[in-house]
Amino acid sequence: FQETIVNEDSKPNPLEAYAKFKYMAEQEIMKIEGLSKTILRLATVYGYSPKMRFDLVVNAMTLTLFRYGKIRVGRPGTQKRPVVHVKDVVEAIIKVIETPRDVINNQIFNVGSNEQNYRVIDLAYEIFKALGKEPVIEYYGEPDTRSYVVDFTKISRVLGFRCRYTVADGAREVYEALEKGLVGDEPWTKVIDWWHELVKKGVVKSLGRVEDI
Repeated sequence: FQETIVNEDSKPNPLEAYAKFKYMAEQEIMKIEGLSKTILRLATVYGYSPKMRFDLVVNAMTLTLFRYGKIRVGRPGTQKRPVVHVKDVVEAIIKVIETPRDVINNQIFNVGSNEQNYRVIDLAYEIFKALGKEPVIEYYGEPDTRSYVVDFTKISRVLGFRCRYTVADGAREVYEALEKGLVGDEPWTKVIDWWHELVKKGVVKSLGRVEDI
């Protein structure tokens, strides 16, 4: 568990292969000469998109509530996550594009808001409240050691960026999209499930533990 609040100057401590690869990519990008380079470290994204991700915590919880009338929470539930709406992510990208090069070149920005650092169990209750549903929690899995709180002060101070959307906004729009059939629980909406599907179809070859991809 990460007990301290981390910012862009904190020493990275990626725990899994996915995070390690992203950090390696950051390091290589920063070595490129002659280009304006800005790294955006996104909080866990939520909200409706035509290319949905249902393996991200807010969206996953909303899906299980829609399908089963309950929310499954990974143990212990007290692990912390920063989250951000996909529309706010787009706004942050636009901010970077429109900002003069001398301000954003070789800079790293955490994308999110200090108000949206949540315990996972509290995310579940935010979703129940937003949708007017009776809270029904089901815990599952081994204890998740990935817990961290992120400081988003820099992007606010330097770029004037502010998140406009909340977990309640995201939960309501995803639930409505599910009700209208705009999106469903398809294999491609979950990275690991989709990887398994591609391996099974022979589109790609297995590279060992899929969980490490």
